[in-house]
Amino acid sequence: MIIVPESAIDGLVTQDDCIAAVEKVFASMAKRTARNFPVVREAIGHADALYGFKSGFDRESLALGLKAGGFWPGNAGKGLTNHQSTVFLFDADTGRCRAVVGGNLLTALRTAAASAISIRHLAREDARVIGMIGAGHQSAFQLRAALGQRTFERVLAWNLHPGMFGRLESVAREHGVPFEAVDLDRLGAEADVIVTITSSFDPILKASQVRPGTHLACMGTDTKGKQEVEAALLAAATVFTDEVAQSVSIGEAQHAVAGGLLQEADIVEIGAVIAGDHPGRTSAAEITLFDGTGVGLQDLAVASAAVDLAVAKGLAVEVDF
Repeated sequence: MIIVPESAIDGLVTQDDCIAAVEKVFASMAKRTARNFPVVREAIGHADALYGFKSGFDRESLALGLKAGGFWPGNAGKGLTNHQSTVFLFDADTGRCRAVVGGNLLTALRTAAASAISIRHLAREDARVIGMIGAGHQSAFQLRAALGQRTFERVLAWNLHPGMFGRLESVAREHGVPFEAVDLDRLGAEADVIVTITSSFDPILKASQVRPGTHLACMGTDTKGKQEVEAALLAAATVFTDEVAQSVSIGEAQHAVAGGLLQEADIVEIGAVIAGDHPGRTSAAEITLFDGTGVGLQDLAVASAAVDLAVAKGLAVEVDF
């Protein structure tokens, strides 16, 4: 069995590696050669933690396994990240455990990869201003991945707590792109691409604040009850997602579908666009919205890439198991 510890991931797997892996598995999902299994997510009744499993199987790459982990809100006081996870990969031919891979950084990279892929395939080619809603830990990964998808000339940002913009400012500076904190009205009026990455349970961005031609990547809603944008915004947009079943149950689309503003059948899997089976954006004025719920196959894809890279570079730890 191969072990790729969390400490080895940084410097081993790049954001581009993750984008390539996730893009490929999204296409496999749309072709129905890969599928996610039902998600388990429970409050454990200790340390206020949420714990669960995401799993699946890709018949093309033979990636089989699961990610186990969750959210421990008290970890910051212990010098640890609140999100903790580990990926287990199994041999599809025998069922034996093939690898155990640290999943914390990979989760951040694969989440950013999904929104970047949506920008690559759905944003207007002339998009030059990116707006960020949310400035937490994941926001820096989101912005860094997004900036590689178009020739962005400005970064605009809004956050509930204005003192948290340091991460985003640093990433913008790395890329030589001007950064400015603004209100939501201005962000919506000027941004060609908007990424939302919050843990909100109330809509932040209104439909009236978003102009025609905008692409939105809504990445924070992954649990029943969460909501980042007004349901009317999904009704006004062409909605894409990683997996429709999750989009309507725990994703941003849950509210629009429940309110009768959006039909499940109208939601398009991003993999269909990647595979060439759906045109994606059809006009410069169309609002496109990607509902990124986060699926287990993303985790298996990036963990498999990490194992391959670790073996190739001699960094994998092998143990008898």
